[in-house]
Amino acid sequence: MTKTATKDVLVIQPSRGWSQLELGELWRYREMLWYLTSREVKGRYRQMALGPLWIVLKPLLDMVVFSAVFGGLARLPSEGVPYPLFTFSAIIPWTYFFTAASNSSNSLVQRLTIISKVYFPRLVVPFSAAVAPLVDLAASFVILLGLIVFYGVALTPAILMLPFYALLAFLTAFAIGLWSATLAVRFRDVNYAVTYALRMGMYATPVAYSATLVPERWELLYKMNPMFWVVEGFRWALLGIGHGPEPLMLVPVAGVLVLLVSGAYVFRRLETNIVDLI
Repeated sequence: MTKTATKDVLVIQPSRGWSQLELGELWRYREMLWYLTSREVKGRYRQMALGPLWIVLKPLLDMVVFSAVFGGLARLPSEGVPYPLFTFSAIIPWTYFFTAASNSSNSLVQRLTIISKVYFPRLVVPFSAAVAPLVDLAASFVILLGLIVFYGVALTPAILMLPFYALLAFLTAFAIGLWSATLAVRFRDVNYAVTYALRMGMYATPVAYSATLVPERWELLYKMNPMFWVVEGFRWALLGIGHGPEPLMLVPVAGVLVLLVSGAYVFRRLETNIVDLI
């Protein structure tokens, strides 16, 4: 009697419908996540004369321009701290948010070659696009600490809240990126709309100006913007000015979580058709 050899067959199928998010796949494919993240970081400054120096040059140049225009010409108040320090502490979290959200929005279209050839959870693509700019945030934060020492500002235990505000910026950018990346698969002009909306959003967030200038009738609307709390939180944790944690902050935080979870489910639902649509 001969024995018939049997082989295990592994069938890889993307999730269908409103199935579970299967977030554990992100951990199982962590090497792919690391590859895409490192490729994003290295590729961003490749073939540039100054290379990685642009990580800190861009926010520094923004600080110089804002200080000259808003602090010098317009003479906007800076709540008792030097204006360069006032604006730089807000520029670095906003720059991270803008970069992470815009990169995530365009991530699926940019990674078409890999998506069409290799199986991995597609959620890794926008996730890595939101993670990569954290390197820029960390490098800029070192420069910010140098400015704090230069201007002689004393740090307080409030600095321990910074990871929370950085996490809120990441979740907000990733939530926007999930929704817009899903829509961008069908409508390519979504990326232009998102970039424009993010640029306009900077003026609705107290980056270059103090929140004390916001009229009282608009204050509640401003506080519904999660990036309001990120920017103000950075200033509060590092400089002792701005808005610290308040109960009202839970409303936009909850909104971000709803947007994130719903965006993840929509993304997983349309995951099966991403390659065909692109």
